[in-house]
Amino acid sequence: MGKKSFTIHDLPVSERPRERLYKYGVEALSAQEILALILGRGISGESVTVTSQRLLSQFGNLKGIADATIEELAKIRGIGPAKASQIKAAFELANRLEKSHESDKKPVVKTPEDVVNLVQKKLKGKKKEYFLVLSLDTRGKLIKTSEVSVGSLDSSIVHPREVFKEALTASAASVIFVHNHPSGEPEPSEDDIKLTKRLADAGDILGIEVLDHVITGDNDFRSLKRLGLF
Repeated sequence: MGKKSFTIHDLPVSERPRERLYKYGVEALSAQEILALILGRGISGESVTVTSQRLLSQFGNLKGIADATIEELAKIRGIGPAKASQIKAAFELANRLEKSHESDKKPVVKTPEDVVNLVQKKLKGKKKEYFLVLSLDTRGKLIKTSEVSVGSLDSSIVHPREVFKEALTASAASVIFVHNHPSGEPEPSEDDIKLTKRLADAGDILGIEVLDHVITGDNDFRSLKRLGLF
């Protein structure tokens, strides 16, 4: 008779990952032990924990294992296509969970008040003008906030190319612009209005809707969209 396959149950009880998980929690397990639990069974003459260690040694760390293809994983002694698929599935679940958490954390931006709440800490009390771009997805959730320029606000500094480069990189469906007036007075200037119209026209060409341009002061703000200025 050939040698039987070694499983986790062939280890002393105190060393079995499952028992350690029950007793100490999953956080107490090493990467090798977690991989052993996913694999479940070793090969003839070899414990599954040895197979797990071989995986880590071959690919360097968990990221290396996660980035490996099924074909690359399956070449490791003791793995094969079935176990390689289990490993890829486990990492994909973790990836989807992380993306779900990231999506849940993204605030929805619907009103100028939402904009001000997002940026007030960054802009309050600044002595220079900061021009920010809020990139939003199709549901109005914030993807990222980008600082495009600092200093005097004019068309030579805030160029459509620079503004929409940030939005394109973020795959944004729409954008909201926001900048501060160091004077403390949020009333839009003629240059503010002209710049906003220019950027809105550029957005139309690129297929990225400009939803608003919000100007903040010391204790107040103005929404160019709400004022009907573009």
